[in-house]
Amino acid sequence: MSALPKSAQKVQDALDAFGLSLTVILMPDSTRTAQEAADALHCTVAQIAKSLIFRGTVSGRPILIIASGANRVNEKAVGRLIGEKLARADADFVQKQTGYAIGGIPPVGHVAPIATYIDEDLLQYDEIWAAAGTPHAVFALTPDILKTMTGGEVISVR
Repeated sequence: MSALPKSAQKVQDALDAFGLSLTVILMPDSTRTAQEAADALHCTVAQIAKSLIFRGTVSGRPILIIASGANRVNEKAVGRLIGEKLARADADFVQKQTGYAIGGIPPVGHVAPIATYIDEDLLQYDEIWAAAGTPHAVFALTPDILKTMTGGEVISVR
């Protein structure tokens, strides 16, 4: 078994810190997009927990929305729910705030804690999959574990 790339190892270390038996796996094919991940993992797109970073337009703070791969985030609706308008974050902002590049952003293991919101649609699955630091690394978990690890608030993202 080959060693994990540095960014995937950071995610594994974060998972280990929770004391859970979650394992980062490397995939031979890209898992950069929800569709690519679903194809590589032989699961539905809706079971992919995509971690999206937005920027609060007033506060400038990062906001993590973990959405089902089947859903598009309605930025206006979510902004109303959380009390601040959202703007798309550029690659530099995402890298600085999370420590990871777009296409491999995990739900945990960031540079600093980030306000987190979880798509309610993910709760219907027994198993979901999240990125683990690179476009080729993922890990399986349950929605309950996702809520516990992130402290995220469950909302409708649509």
